[in-house]
Amino acid sequence: MRLLNTRTYQIDEILVDSVPSYAILSHTWSGEEVSFQDMRDPARDDHHSGKRGLEKVKKACEVAASCGHEWIWIDTCCIDKSNSAELIEAINSMYNWYKRAKICLVYLEDLDEDGPLGGCRWFTRGWTLQELIAPKQMLFFDKNWREKGTKEGLIMDIVKRTGISERILMHEDHLSAVSVAQKMSWASGRSTSRVEDTAYSLLGIFGVHLSLIYGEERRVFRRLQEAILSSIPDLSIPAWRRQQTQAPNADNTSRRVYSGVFATGTTGL
Repeated sequence: MRLLNTRTYQIDEILVDSVPSYAILSHTWSGEEVSFQDMRDPARDDHHSGKRGLEKVKKACEVAASCGHEWIWIDTCCIDKSNSAELIEAINSMYNWYKRAKICLVYLEDLDEDGPLGGCRWFTRGWTLQELIAPKQMLFFDKNWREKGTKEGLIMDIVKRTGISERILMHEDHLSAVSVAQKMSWASGRSTSRVEDTAYSLLGIFGVHLSLIYGEERRVFRRLQEAILSSIPDLSIPAWRRQQTQAPNADNTSRRVYSGVFATGTTGL
């Protein structure tokens, strides 16, 4: 696991058994994010000073430091995405990394000072579902980094927007107490930039691991469901419905339609 020092901006690789206390950032990506290689650039401030992503990283570090945290994990720059083995490990470990963080800072870049929390893009993205559920301690910030409240303080707004129970969000009930179909429903309506990430973003919620095969598109969702069925004794996974109905035959009789047990994505749930 790599962590970013909140005062020096140095990225260090930390052994699993010696990970210090750290904060973690949850946000939506823009087109101006800084990468692991960007942050390791000695001339970073000169080469990337115009990127909003660099300012976001620095502000997240500032807020984390003010909360007493020397280290922070940020997905844009704490993973060397050119290393496929590291990327696989990070995606399969990400839920636990959010769960183990002392606090999760949620930056809502499209939230105005008096805007509605539930209208933010953050609530529509696939990866942020696990980032909402995994941490217990969360602080939400608007686009100007003004503090909007804690997860506990905003809980009723979050429950209303997501349909996830307060007891799950506040870790009073374990995820294992929720059916597979219910968990799948939480992801309905959320999207990811890459089709495969629709499945990869759910690994931690279901407690399963998958190899990463970008390019297989919706076939990955079948692999996810097979992994779930092989590890969780829950038969609710076939409880899904198609979004489109089939047209009747020419004689106005219903056409028989065959469908498989597995859904092809969260839009089918």
